[in-house]
Amino acid sequence: VPTVGRAADSALHDVARLAQLVIEREPTVMSIQLAAIRKKLQDMPGSLECTPFGPEVLVYKVGNKMFALLGWQNLPPTVNLKCDPERAIELRERFEAIAPGYHMNKQLWNTLTLDRSLDRELVWELVQHSYDLIVASLTKKARAALEAELGG
Repeated sequence: VPTVGRAADSALHDVARLAQLVIEREPTVMSIQLAAIRKKLQDMPGSLECTPFGPEVLVYKVGNKMFALLGWQNLPPTVNLKCDPERAIELRERFEAIAPGYHMNKQLWNTLTLDRSLDRELVWELVQHSYDLIVASLTKKARAALEAELGG
């Protein structure tokens, strides 16, 4: 996963290592789920993992725009994802583990509590939805740079 700058790279490496140690030392369902969502976010095409808000939150960007924030130290872990405003409301009404985005624009972002109450397929679909919204909002130049980076 690409990172930004040497200092950020070093800090991110420390945070990533700590997160991995938590997963290895306590292979609970929660930590296994945390590892799975982190891998999913890292594997999105052109994904950049960084820690601009400190080590408590792993931020995932595409084209220098955030598409996910992973609260890996929260118990249970949380992930903030961008969402279509109408769908965001519908999801919040339907699922107790989906709330308005913590520290985010409440119309456009949801916080998913990864407490196993949400079906994994739904979480993956919402990750993809957030990613797609961000990619669609990129300038033509940024989308072209992303496509070139991905070899497309």
